Amino acid sequence: MEETRPAPADLRGYCGNCFGLCCVALPFARSADFAFDKPAGTPCRNLLADHTCGIHTELRRRGFAGCTVYDCLGAGQKVSQVVFEGRDGGRRMHEVFPVVRQLHELLTYLTEALALPAARPVHAELREALDRTDALTRGTPEELTALDVGAHRQAVARLLFEASELTRAKVRGRKKRHRGADLMGARLKGADLRGADLRGAYLIAADLTGADLRSADLIGADLRDADLGGADLTGALFLTQPQVDAARGNAGTRLPGSVGRPVHWAAGG
Repeated sequence: MEETRPAPADLRGYCGNCFGLCCVALPFARSADFAFDKPAGTPCRNLLADHTCGIHTELRRRGFAGCTVYDCLGAGQKVSQVVFEGRDGGRRMHEVFPVVRQLHELLTYLTEALALPAARPVHAELREALDRTDALTRGTPEELTALDVGAHRQAVARLLFEASELTRAKVRGRKKRHRGADLMGARLKGADLRGADLRGAYLIAADLTGADLRSADLIGADLRDADLGGADLTGALFLTQPQVDAARGNAGTRLPGSVGRPVHWAAGG
């Protein structure tokens, strides 16, 4: 039976096929990442009538670094073009968008897990979960708003954890376990974190320069302003582009092939 997997392009945001959903549906608070407050459901004052951003090329300079590290993972165009069939659904669309964004995040992780050779014992279950999740993203607005997305996330999380454990078991030596740990501002320069469990860890502004993060599980880890200069993240598990975009790095930072090197790193992080 042929495998059903979303194409990678379907899991990256493309604003040209969206109604500016992230700029309306999501809230943000005035901070180092955003220049002013915006409640959920209210259009950002920078959003133009054609659903594009009026300061897109100047976001960092104008105080909107938070926007530059956000990726809807393709949920915007899925809601706009599939769920609502190219029609602006107004408030209902804004309610559906966060649900589909969570489902697309799960699709991203499941797609990666299915590519892990060591996770073969759970590939069948992972494939079933991926197909089920993909089907959910194509539901009606009513079905999506009624979905218990939390329960679905928990079921998928169990499988992803098994895939991670099977993969990291191949890494030699004792693996550090920092799941959900508060490591904000931690001094981890040159640390050996090969195969470490860093799921959901708070690594905000941590010094990870020269650290060895090969095959570490970074699902849900907060890497905002973490210094990854010279760090080796080769084969890091479940590392997403938004996580990398939120961190600081340099030409010596080694990344998995699944993520790109942020342009702003060349300008000093």
